[in-house]
Amino acid sequence: MRDQTALQGRERSDLELIDAINGGDDGAFEMLYWRYRDWVVGLALRFTGDSDTALDVMQETFLYLLRKFPGFRLTCQFKTFLYTPVRNLSIAAREKAKRCQGTGDEIGDSVPDAAVPPGDESVEELRQVLAGLPEEQREVILLRFVDDLSLAEIAEAMEIPLGTVKSRLHNALETLRNDGRTREFFGK
Repeated sequence: MRDQTALQGRERSDLELIDAINGGDDGAFEMLYWRYRDWVVGLALRFTGDSDTALDVMQETFLYLLRKFPGFRLTCQFKTFLYTPVRNLSIAAREKAKRCQGTGDEIGDSVPDAAVPPGDESVEELRQVLAGLPEEQREVILLRFVDDLSLAEIAEAMEIPLGTVKSRLHNALETLRNDGRTREFFGK
C-alpha cells in the first residue's frame, strides 16, 4: 500500500497535496511525508551530526507541519518552507544535547559523514575542505549543490538577501578553487 501511495504522490504536485490536506485528505499528508522525509533527515543530520537526533528532528518537523493544517498556504518551494523549521529544530536539539551532555561541537564545526559519502581520498579531502569553510558559506554550498535549491530559494530559506547568498557562494567556490585538495574539481 505504501508503494502505491508513494506512486500516487509523485503524480500530484506539492500544491495539489497541500490543497488535498487542507480538504481533509490524510493520505495526501502521508504522500508529502514520504516525498520529503529523507531530505529532512539528511538536512537535520548535517546540522546535528547525529542520526538519532536527525530522526527526532524529522518527526518534530512533520508534527510542526501537521499543526499548520487546515489553512496552510504554500508561498514558496516546499523545501524552502521546510528548511527553516528543520534548521531551527536541529539547532534546538543540538543545544539541548549539549546541555544534557555538557560537551559537544558547535553546529558546523565538522561536516557529518552523511553530507559526503565515505570512500576514496578525494571525498575525504573534500569533506575536510568543506569543514574548513565558514558555516554560512558551507550552508550555502550544501543547499545549492546537495539540496539543489536555486539561489533565490536559498535566500528565502535562510532569510537573507540574494546578494548575500551570491557573495557567500562566490567566496566558498573561490576557496574550493584555490585549495590544492579540491582544485581538480574546477578544471584548473
